[in-house]
Amino acid sequence: MKFSERLYQELQPIWRKNHAHPFVRGIGDGTLDREKFRFFMIQDYLYLIDYAKLFALGAMKAENIETMGKFAKLLDSTLNEEMALHREYAKKFGVEPEEFEKAKPSPTTLAYTHYMLHVGQNGTLADLVAAVLPCMWSYWEIGKELSEIPSASDHEFYGEWIQMYSSSEFGQLAEWCINLLDELTEGKPESELEKLEEIFLNTTRFEFMFWDMSYNQEMWPTDA
Repeated sequence: MKFSERLYQELQPIWRKNHAHPFVRGIGDGTLDREKFRFFMIQDYLYLIDYAKLFALGAMKAENIETMGKFAKLLDSTLNEEMALHREYAKKFGVEPEEFEKAKPSPTTLAYTHYMLHVGQNGTLADLVAAVLPCMWSYWEIGKELSEIPSASDHEFYGEWIQMYSSSEFGQLAEWCINLLDELTEGKPESELEKLEEIFLNTTRFEFMFWDMSYNQEMWPTDA
């Protein structure tokens, strides 16, 4: 069994909780409060800034030119394409570019990105991939699942989001990361696999927390 298959099988309970979160289901049936999604868009933009840094670290830790080049392309597309599309799409929700630049991360966003950066800076390339993969993989799975809901992909506000993450282009990125993790873990001892599984589990948990934070629009409780 490939390591990715093991992860997918063993973490189904928490994986399904992410898919069943009311924020995610609200995107699918179109009932999600737009203010909640607006909050999500801003925090996700801040998340992507640090997520992009992990691709830079991936290029640095890669052991061959091909993998270095792939991470470099991911870094470029995130900074110069995905985030530009993010800003343009956010205008539907009344978010202007200046608001993105002035925004502050929530406690959950800080904890999630700092955890990934800590793993990426201090661990192996396999550690880094295990940390970044749950976001990419779960968004692809969620996108595909929501795209099967009649008319969901045509929704005035959430259809573009569903189309983006259910696309074959995004799926190819996720599959590349999945295959890379399988390559990096082939023949590794159980002790290393357990460590990677813990990293993957932690960022999968953070994915749930990010949906939950967005649904409740949670910033610092002391600022309430």
